[in-house]
Amino acid sequence: MPKGNPKWGKPEQPAGSCLTEFDKKCAELALMPDQYLRSEELRVWAALHKNTRYVPEPLLKAWGLTGEFAL
Repeated sequence: MPKGNPKWGKPEQPAGSCLTEFDKKCAELALMPDQYLRSEELRVWAALHKNTRYVPEPLLKAWGLTGEFAL
């Protein structure tokens, strides 16, 4: 019988399964991609978080939320 933790060094989640905060917000709002642009709640969230969270650039442009970004 091997000693130690057999899961040591293995990722806890499968690679590529990381969700962004944007993805999580869309899931919370039960939005499909074709509904993003029409969602007022998502637009407000994007306006509040555009400098600190990932929001797709085409949505920012469509909503007129491009401009100064904090780095």
